[in-house]
Amino acid sequence: MNSIRFQKMLRLGRPMAALPATAALASLSVAERAAANTSNGYNLPYGVTDLAHEIYDLHMLVFWICVGIAIVVFGAMIYSLLKFRHSQGAVPDTSMVHSTKVEIVWTVIPVLILVVMAVPAAETILKIEDMRDSGLTIRVTGYQWKWQYQYMDAAEGVNFFSTLAQDSNFARELHSGIDPRSVPNYLLAVDKPLVVPSGTKVRLLLTSQDVIHAWWIPDFGAKRDAIPGFINELWFNVTPGKEGTYRGQCAALCGRDHGFMPVVVEVKTPDDFKKWVDAQKAEMKQAAAPADAAAPAAAANAAPAESAPLQAAALRTASQF
Repeated sequence: MNSIRFQKMLRLGRPMAALPATAALASLSVAERAAANTSNGYNLPYGVTDLAHEIYDLHMLVFWICVGIAIVVFGAMIYSLLKFRHSQGAVPDTSMVHSTKVEIVWTVIPVLILVVMAVPAAETILKIEDMRDSGLTIRVTGYQWKWQYQYMDAAEGVNFFSTLAQDSNFARELHSGIDPRSVPNYLLAVDKPLVVPSGTKVRLLLTSQDVIHAWWIPDFGAKRDAIPGFINELWFNVTPGKEGTYRGQCAALCGRDHGFMPVVVEVKTPDDFKKWVDAQKAEMKQAAAPADAAAPAAAANAAPAESAPLQAAALRTASQF
């Protein structure tokens, strides 16, 4: 996805933030653009996954077929207009009013062209829908306007929300006094990115708690709707050696601030991902420790209060005797 499409999406959000967003994206350096996507600004991004590569190759195949058709059709039209124009003494042929052979030819050729395009397209679609043999599953829930990531499999228990980074959130406000060009990755940064390993088939289970969202990372060749009450599936496998940070956005009109719901994925090596999972679990365990320690004390304090009526009843019984 190129910067022009990002600008269009941002302009669909709050009007007061549109111009600063456009200015910020226009001011990105070449290195920052490369970090954001693998597009040259005029074409689809080549991407960093097998699916993205196949989608790009399929797109280019169809593009060159369309170029060939345009050359043949418009070439014949231009040649006919110039060669057989009235000023050169051309006389129209009124004898041929019907030809079965011509109708067969102009029917068969388009059908063959469609078959040539349909076969690789069908193969790619089937591959996109093949969720088997995934190495990591993550449940993704869309909210207005943030994402919740709940890990399964080896990272079971890791759970967090991902929202727009505070520096972008402050800069987008009307009369904030903050120059958006001074904010790194303006409107495309989050407080906690989704972290995945490279060389692993990652399967996402997408749903929503309020309205329709769409999880989209252009460099992954991945986009799928998150619909309330339904679970959609999506997968990607980042090529080893392509570790880094990849950015996208919610691609659905999910509400007033929908332009400020970025998607950020940080791809790590399998070893670094395992270390990250261990660190996340250690933090969660440490955060839960004070609550666990407070539970016995609370129970001990509650016990005398609960037993007081029983003690009073026992004393009254003893006094009767």
